[in-house]
Amino acid sequence: MERSRSAEVFAHSRERIPGGCVSINRRVDPEIAFVRGSGAYLWDADGNRFIDYHAAFAPFLLGHSNSHVDTAVRAALEQGWPLSGSGTAPWEGRAAELLCRCVPSLDLVRFTTTGSEATYHALRLARAYTGRTDIIVMQGGYNGYHDEVACNVMSSRASIVPRVAGGEYPFVPLTAGVAPSVGKHVHVVGFNDLAAIETLVRTGKIACLLSEPILQNIGVVKPEPGYWQAVRELCSMQGVVLALDEVKTGFRHALGGYQSILGITPDLTIFGKAIANGYPLGAIGGKKEIMSLFDAPDAAKRVLIAGTYNGHPLVMAAAIAVMELLLEQGGVIYGHLERLGNEMEIGLTTLIRKFGIEAVVARQGSAFCMYFMDHAPVDWHDIAANHDMERDVKYRRNLIEHGIYHFPLATKQGSISFAHTDDDIAATLRETERVLSEERIAK
Repeated sequence: MERSRSAEVFAHSRERIPGGCVSINRRVDPEIAFVRGSGAYLWDADGNRFIDYHAAFAPFLLGHSNSHVDTAVRAALEQGWPLSGSGTAPWEGRAAELLCRCVPSLDLVRFTTTGSEATYHALRLARAYTGRTDIIVMQGGYNGYHDEVACNVMSSRASIVPRVAGGEYPFVPLTAGVAPSVGKHVHVVGFNDLAAIETLVRTGKIACLLSEPILQNIGVVKPEPGYWQAVRELCSMQGVVLALDEVKTGFRHALGGYQSILGITPDLTIFGKAIANGYPLGAIGGKKEIMSLFDAPDAAKRVLIAGTYNGHPLVMAAAIAVMELLLEQGGVIYGHLERLGNEMEIGLTTLIRKFGIEAVVARQGSAFCMYFMDHAPVDWHDIAANHDMERDVKYRRNLIEHGIYHFPLATKQGSISFAHTDDDIAATLRETERVLSEERIAK
């Protein structure tokens, strides 16, 4: 596949951007400079077309350049919706109203520009509300780039072995520049390890348990039956704020978030990505008694939330358009996504059996991941110990050469959009069969 123009773009970017990418997470091999997206497809600088399952880390629920959303944004631009930096605006209230309507657990909401900002505010709120300092996060979970949560996502096997059931993992920052003192207030536990959570919340030190309801930054790692219901009960009994990070799961799996599938009510919820179909938006919402601390009369108890671009008018227009569409046509949209997700799962499972591969497909609705191991994983420790990382990366790179774009890093989820069709799934499975056949021949 020709990539000379992509190489030129990267070479030019490296002249002024460290690493050549404005987000280090985007620097992968092969280096491809994408220049256009429409529906289910991406085109690179050399004119190659790809069926896209990366979806920019999953915000494109409706597909790239969705006409309904983009039309709303253009209308706001033409009407001169201002970024005034003073007071409020009608679109802020409308977006907040819609978000609370979509997600029943939300009494009040605030908007940010990114999901990372929203998780940061969740920790502040929880500490102010409880008067406690410590937090619990999950090994293998990702909750943003700020110091306390930028840790323990894809930890090396050596750093997490041996595993102690019911115990903690060492705090391992993802980045240089984190003060050593940060980790003393952060407790890292295994996903689905209820015993570890129970031990910690009973200490009376925990302000907040912050977690994705499904670990979707390491593929699709689901909660075991009853896990979240038990966590909810423990947090309630011990006065711990339960904050669900639905940046990836929210709106992708259900209009009310994955919490509506679980049937639980968190104290706080964080949203992002699909809520505005790719426009930069984060949101935090939850119980009135906690969210009201953003406007507490007593300045000593008030939690600061600020940001010049919070509630940016063009982003609000996108979010309003997305939520109105999902409220009106959610049955059709989610039905389509579930049907295509099921087709993909059945098709990949059939190919796994045909070629005698030790692999399994984990899926929730439109999100899926193939793991090269003999069972669906229950946590990151399970993946690190059993998943064939090298084969996963090779598989992804080979698919890219066949015009199927999965992010070429092991265990990253695939995301189907409403713009994908049955023909796209069929084409993907045909190319996957060719890749698996070529890999077998190469052996």
